[in-house]
Amino acid sequence: MAKLNIVLLEPEIPANTGNIGRTCVATDTRLHLIEPLGFSLSEKALKRAGMDYWGQLDVTTYVNYEDFLQKNPKAKVYYATTKGRHVYSDVQYEEDCYIMFGKESAGIPEEILKDHPNECVRIPMIGETRSLNLSNSVAIVLYEALRQHDFSHMKLEGELHRLSWES
Repeated sequence: MAKLNIVLLEPEIPANTGNIGRTCVATDTRLHLIEPLGFSLSEKALKRAGMDYWGQLDVTTYVNYEDFLQKNPKAKVYYATTKGRHVYSDVQYEEDCYIMFGKESAGIPEEILKDHPNECVRIPMIGETRSLNLSNSVAIVLYEALRQHDFSHMKLEGELHRLSWES
């Protein structure tokens, strides 16, 4: 069963992180937050966006990027960036892989990206669009990774819901 990991590197906007937390709860995905955060984890905006799901979230915080690497030494990490050489849907996401997203204002720092060019993925966009909203980007890439694993741990609940609705 695929248990995926979303990593937010220095997120700045509490509503985005709250929305991402809610998505992680809905998909049984772990959330990793790398400090510094642009908000407090007790902020109302964070909890409001995550609604009443925040207490169910599997979340870990790290003091910095080095702390994250140290505590997850064998992690297979994909780096979501507009500079990625691979389209997100062309990558095969392993079970238990980590998908990292950078802060809203600047993305993932170049010094990290240059060390991992083959693990950098991008969401195609047209024109002069700089980027998509962070919570939307996470949902797009996460659901592709889940799709590749046939939504294995999510099917039973969906089938039960469908059966009760059809009755």
